[in-house]
Amino acid sequence: MRIGIPCETKTLEGRVALVPAAAADLVRRGHEVFIQAGAGLKSGFSDQAYVNAGIRVVADAAALYEAGELIVKVKEPIAGDLALLKKHHLLFCYLHLAAEPVLTRSLLDIGLTGVAFESVEEHGGLPLLHPMSVIAGRIATQVGTTLLHRPQGGKGKLLGGMASTPRGKVVVLGAGAAGGNAAALAAAAGASVVVFDKRQDRLAEMMALGPNVTALYAYESSVAEEVRDADIVVGAVLIPSARAPHVVTAAMVESMEPGSVLVDIAIDQGGCFETSKPTTWEKPTYDVHGVTHFCVTNMPGAVPQTSSVAISAAILPYVQRLAGGDGWREFAPLKSGINVDGGKLVHPALQGMLPA
Repeated sequence: MRIGIPCETKTLEGRVALVPAAAADLVRRGHEVFIQAGAGLKSGFSDQAYVNAGIRVVADAAALYEAGELIVKVKEPIAGDLALLKKHHLLFCYLHLAAEPVLTRSLLDIGLTGVAFESVEEHGGLPLLHPMSVIAGRIATQVGTTLLHRPQGGKGKLLGGMASTPRGKVVVLGAGAAGGNAAALAAAAGASVVVFDKRQDRLAEMMALGPNVTALYAYESSVAEEVRDADIVVGAVLIPSARAPHVVTAAMVESMEPGSVLVDIAIDQGGCFETSKPTTWEKPTYDVHGVTHFCVTNMPGAVPQTSSVAISAAILPYVQRLAGGDGWREFAPLKSGINVDGGKLVHPALQGMLPA
């Protein structure tokens, strides 16, 4: 099969879907692999590194989409990509369609088949979402810590505190890969951490992080109480492939102290704070009721070298399946990942999201 790897076009997105070593594996299996010139540069991979691996470098996006049958990228396609995608393409990337009705309609109008990384399920987990969730969780705590600094508009508070001063307080909503990693980093920094979830096994894992971590069932009243005096709130609520629920209301945000910080990792799926709206790395924050909101939709794109190596390793076995012919539809994990198929919206979690 002819496999195309385009440049990412989202604002300040530096990742590449397949690093040279992964692309070379596909070449060894008899596939033709094409990459758009410069696609790997921000991740630290030169065009020459791809040439040395047997990959063909093409000059621009138009040539790339013309050459490829299977298009493998990281983030969802935007305007420039959509103009080049055709009905015969098999698209494999993050799609996050639950929060993107316009994109969904565009893909349906094109008539292609789109398999979403975030919808691929295997052994009860989401193997292609997991590595980026880990990175996003860690970035959430790092960014939140910086946004507490006074020059950034924050309270001027050191997250872990020190002798004679109180610790900062971090509330994390969701104890999956993203929330768990956000909590772990905050706990290691010495903060007082409160983690909410509804699964007892996850709550037990969070308690095991250390004596400065409290794990609570996510009752609405308890969330409101803990959010009120939090310095940082990290939203990491996930309903696979579906729009995220609003766990923090506008009234809860208004109850917080000015200079507090909200980081919404769930923004790709619509956000789990009522006051959330998507932002970019170019302009990552905005204020509501004096509370700083950080809602960047491609958080792992800030560390593209780490992220590209991680996502490439995760997706390669699935790319190999997709490139092996139509039999991939019989492979349950990939079948679960199909969001759009030949002009039809097929994923159960997306049914009813578009007007009839």
